Amino acid sequence: MATALDKLVYDTAQAARVSWFFGQKLLAARLTKPMKLPERLKGRAMPDRRRILGDLRKLLEQDWRNIAAGVYAMPEEWRGNPLAELGRAIDFFTDLGAVDARRHGARRERLAARDAAHYPAYYRQHFHFQSDGYLSAASAARYDHQVEVLFGGGAAAMRRQALVPLREALREHKGGARSARLLDVACGTGGFLAEAKRNYPRLAVTGVDLSAPYLAVAKRQLSAWSRVTFAEGNAETLPFADASFDIVTCLYLFHELPRRARQAVANEIRRVLRPDGRLIFLDSLQTGDKADYDAMLDWFPVAFHEPYYASYLREDLDRLFGPELRRTAQIPAYFSKVLSYRRSDS
Repeated sequence: MATALDKLVYDTAQAARVSWFFGQKLLAARLTKPMKLPERLKGRAMPDRRRILGDLRKLLEQDWRNIAAGVYAMPEEWRGNPLAELGRAIDFFTDLGAVDARRHGARRERLAARDAAHYPAYYRQHFHFQSDGYLSAASAARYDHQVEVLFGGGAAAMRRQALVPLREALREHKGGARSARLLDVACGTGGFLAEAKRNYPRLAVTGVDLSAPYLAVAKRQLSAWSRVTFAEGNAETLPFADASFDIVTCLYLFHELPRRARQAVANEIRRVLRPDGRLIFLDSLQTGDKADYDAMLDWFPVAFHEPYYASYLREDLDRLFGPELRRTAQIPAYFSKVLSYRRSDS
């Protein structure tokens, strides 16, 4: 049971995180050239800083309620090495000039890759205008810090909301976490898998990602845990047998896929899920989820080079995963939402 001291530690740590990352977000905005607002967005209201910070507070309140209720363990971000964190901030700002130059220059450049045929053309881009896209060790080392700055210190708390349906799925699974198998599609640097293992040490997890450098970071992050495997591969053709997994998680992938690839990945998720299996899906809000956020969502792909985000905003996710996967729950999570689906072949 959570104590008053636990609450104090949580509040102090999260206040420090928000100050640290939101402060960098504001400083980065001052150090870079503003993007010109497209004509189609002029005159449309967007949430101001007060509204955004208020919604971030709501996310952290939701996060604490889950911790206090025993849904998942207290986060440990505050235990990081301060000097290492400072180094990541210095690296972020050192790279910021190149990011800003890219933001105001050519946006359709395809990245060179040692084995270009290994990667789909849509993948070889400077997503978020970040240096090297997803194709270098430097990008992998920088990525988590960049995302926390983007969301003002709220990225980890958003990700933790996917632990809510995970707990429910494991409680319903015969044998619980010890006998379940989980696949994390596009696991990236392993942030969600690390949280899943911290809460369920005996859960067998597999992470798959197309980026070898990002997988290398994930492997280091989960090196202390047993029952962890990784595979390098494209989510459009997952390297696993039919009905291999009880739970599939997919975080922040679909907004970076073109429509055709989204459908292919959805088909693969259905294929590898066992009957009555669960899909836990976490990604960006879509048009209409928060009406006063709609203009900001339309602005996001312009400001942060998300070439397929606009079509994602209007994607019917229930149609995409259905009819075999039926939605059972939806949880708001700041700029994101968590959807839970159950596979039913009846």
